[in-house]
Amino acid sequence: MSPRPDAAAHEAARRLEERKRMREIETEILSRAPENDIGPSLDRIRAVMELAGDPQLAFPVIHLTGTNGKTSTSRMIDTILRELGLSTGRFTSPHLHDLRERIALSGKPIPRHKFIAAYEDVKPLVDIVDGSSAESGGRRLNFFETLVAVAYAAFADAPVDVAVVEVGLGGTWDATNVVDGKVAVITPIDLDHTHLLGDDIASIAEEKSGIIKPDSITVSALQEDDAVEVLTERAEQVGSRLVLEGRDFGVLTRDVALGGQVVSLRGLAGDYPDLFLPLHGAHQAQNLATAVAAVEAFMGGGEQPLDHDVLLAACAAMASPGRLEVVRRSPTVVVDAAHNPHGARALVTALEEAFTFTRLVGLLSVVADKDAVGILEVLEPVLSEVVITRNSSHRALDPARLGQLATGIFGEHRVTIVPNLPDALEQAVTLAEADGMGGGVLATGSVITAGEVRLLLGHDQT
Repeated sequence: MSPRPDAAAHEAARRLEERKRMREIETEILSRAPENDIGPSLDRIRAVMELAGDPQLAFPVIHLTGTNGKTSTSRMIDTILRELGLSTGRFTSPHLHDLRERIALSGKPIPRHKFIAAYEDVKPLVDIVDGSSAESGGRRLNFFETLVAVAYAAFADAPVDVAVVEVGLGGTWDATNVVDGKVAVITPIDLDHTHLLGDDIASIAEEKSGIIKPDSITVSALQEDDAVEVLTERAEQVGSRLVLEGRDFGVLTRDVALGGQVVSLRGLAGDYPDLFLPLHGAHQAQNLATAVAAVEAFMGGGEQPLDHDVLLAACAAMASPGRLEVVRRSPTVVVDAAHNPHGARALVTALEEAFTFTRLVGLLSVVADKDAVGILEVLEPVLSEVVITRNSSHRALDPARLGQLATGIFGEHRVTIVPNLPDALEQAVTLAEADGMGGGVLATGSVITAGEVRLLLGHDQT
């Protein structure tokens, strides 16, 4: 039976009020300092957590850091844990479309009413800490710190069996680092955010190693020697067992398949042959190996193999929106969140393996503090032309400046500047179709660019 008209009207009014309140909260949170304005201290978030009764200690945590692959690996870990029957919380950043994507409960963005309830629980506590900080000449909690407080409150309230928590930036001073992670996961470390984290691999690894806690297991993806040395030293200092891809676990074989790849893995506690992964690229196979090792470490200390059928089902269900994702056919439009040269290299390798474009047009917008030249240099060999544009972020590099940089690498005849993103997408599609069938568009340069192109083409779910 359909609901009575008065009940339906009441429900519609409730949903409208919920959406209105959610918009108000987003405005309040976004009015704070941005997430990259960190201020190296955990004092503010610790104070809020203490006032709240330390909700972040109410559940075990798998804590992730690294330069690239964090969100994909987080989603993979989350999927395996849920297939094992556990209720999960997942905290990732940034989001593609909706702020609520950053806080997931059992694989789905937190419902509005639960986000609102968690925010209203912590907001008075945030106000107290803001006031105390201001009195001593300090700063308010920033955007990211506030979201972390909301996430931990929501996870404790759910409650979740385990939380998969991705750092926002770095490790030691990241607001997420008030948890006591049972498992620390380090995805590949490369140069990024050098003005905040250091200008060499060892310095960045030092900052990221701060999530490694006593009596934990640290699962590390393939790293450069300098990073391995830092992670080894940190693990020894605090008494964490360090397991390394390539030594303790890794990809045994992989073959390209329709819609993805078939991967065989060596885990910490067993081998897992012939897993179909509906994602492209060697980097995603390596992310899967890291995810499996992390779950083995969490579930049985790395000594008990996972059920192969469970893992098969989990892999088949895996998705990573905005990561080498096809969002349109005819011509094919692919979006990818690569925002540094390391990510761009993985993207190019995967593109060459999984796609056979006769003509590939890049659609590019990059955040101003990123290595735009490095990204362009990596992409140049695989792009016939590039359309330079601007996403909606206030931090986006000016199209004229990005176009100038692109011209120096591609040559003037291969660069088109279209500041408006929807118009730029249309221009890129037109160029891709110029030679008939077989052309494609690659939209990349930042998570924001990938998300906005995704939305323009009707993909608003993650």
